[in-house]
Order: sequence, then C-alpha cells, then structure tokens
Amino acid sequence: MTDRPQVTMELLSLVFSLPQLVARDEGYFAEEGVDVAFVTKDYANAGIAPVEDHQLLSSFGSTKSHFESGEASLYRACEWGQVRRAGDTTVGGRVVSKRAAVNGQAIMVRGDHPATHPQDLAGVTVAVNFHHGSHYVALQTLEGFLPREEISVAHYGGPQVRFEALRDGTVEAAALMEPWITLAEKQGYKILAEAFYVGAEIASPQVDEDTYARINRAVVRAVRKLDEDPRPYLHHLTAEIPPELGTVEPHEIPLGRLRYVDPAPYPEAQFRRTYDWMVSWGLIEDDRTFDSLVQNLVDV
Repeated sequence: MTDRPQVTMELLSLVFSLPQLVARDEGYFAEEGVDVAFVTKDYANAGIAPVEDHQLLSSFGSTKSHFESGEASLYRACEWGQVRRAGDTTVGGRVVSKRAAVNGQAIMVRGDHPATHPQDLAGVTVAVNFHHGSHYVALQTLEGFLPREEISVAHYGGPQVRFEALRDGTVEAAALMEPWITLAEKQGYKILAEAFYVGAEIASPQVDEDTYARINRAVVRAVRKLDEDPRPYLHHLTAEIPPELGTVEPHEIPLGRLRYVDPAPYPEAQFRRTYDWMVSWGLIEDDRTFDSLVQNLVDV
C-alpha cells in the first residue's frame, strides 16, 4: 500500500482558487486519496513604494514565494505570469494545465474622477501587481484603446493595496478583481474596462501524473458544484476584505463575474500567441520554447 500523496498549494486571491477550496470543503481531495494543504502568499497585504519598471521585481512577487522556497508544489495564477515563472523558476516548475478559474479584472477609478471610458486613461497610471494578472490584463485591455506609449502602469502590490491607493487618491486608476470590484462599486467607483482571462498552474517536479490526476478529478467535481450554486462558498472571497475597508456580502457579488471550467491542457498555439505578445512588451526573453516551459499533466 502506497502512502497518500501530500501536496501544498500556494494561494493568491481566492477568487482564482475557489474550486480548490470547494474541493477541500466538500472532501473531494480526501475521497481521491490525496492530502492537500494551502499556504497563502502574503502579496495581498504587501505593498511597496510604486515601481514603474517591471524588471526591478521578481516574477514571483515582492514577497516570499512558497513555491520557490519548496514549501508549496502547486501554484496557480494568470497565464502570462505562469509562462514567465516557468522560465524564471529555480525549482524546476513547469506549466502543467490551464486552471479552472476564468475570472476577470476591472480597471476602475473613483466616482469623482472625470474619466468615463478607457481612452480617458491616456497617460494615467494604473495601479497593478507586476507579473500578475492585473499587470498583464491592464496592458492587453488598454492597448485596444490606446497606443502603447500612452499606457502607464505601476506596481503597487496586491488588491488591498491597490484599492487603498485608489481610495486615498494616491493613484487615479487601479485594476481589481472580485470581491474588490463589488466593494469599489458599493462605494461609488466606476468601471472603465473589464476583461476575463485564463490562468494556468505550475507544478514542481515532485507532483507526478497520478497525483495531479487525483487533484484534477477533485477540482472537476468542485467546478460542477460551483455550477450548481456558488453562493454557499463565496464567504471565502468576502472574508478577504478587512472590516475597516467596508463589507461585501456573498449575495452582492454578481455571479456573472465568476466563471469556472474544467482544467485543460495548455495548447502550444495559445502559448505561442501569449509568448509572442509578452516578447513584444519586453516581458520575457525571446529564447524560450513551449517544450522548455510546459509539461501538460491533464489529458485532452
């Protein structure tokens, strides 16, 4: 009899890991014979002085990476960031699948800001978290409306830091995800642009194909549960908001912003589009290959 596999997952904003939390809450991981633990990256509360050059920050963030330290062997985030991290990792991490979460971020301004549409952000700095979804989605969204030389983003940190900077007027615009979008809207802030995007998972070499298959089966079951009704699980998201910043009740989050699908292989054609775009912005070196960054562990 073999020992039960033990896997630790590094979590960022919980909207992107809700299926994994549901799989834990409903006992799906346990039923698959795998022990899963979670460790939360402290980026959500870590803020530093605004940084305008993404090359000054690691793709693993401005705070400790549990994945790179070996404390976690699975890490899910945006597609762009995971392609970059698979090239930067020192522990052999590779993209192993697209993640279940297909959620979005919105570029927002305060209610009293004169901007009413994306073109009004020409030359206006948008607060993001470099090498994370807010960074890449802001660039890809705004370049549909503005020439690249008029797009300005700066690293502020995680979503709480970005929300606070927007609230305090230290930045004019910020990219936010749920539940921060709903919190900002409740306080009268405006959405100027919103986009949905896929993410990916990177795994260390310690996660073998059988272990990942067990995890994936549990996550697929959780996706089905969320498709039935996500409301019983949205307390995970609303708990991210400190009471002093305001409150969001689970029923206030628009369900249309929550999209979860079965994890799937990361195809080479999609990688190529993403990689070429990243190279064009100087976000990754131009000498990487699909086979060096991706090792799919999910069957078609």
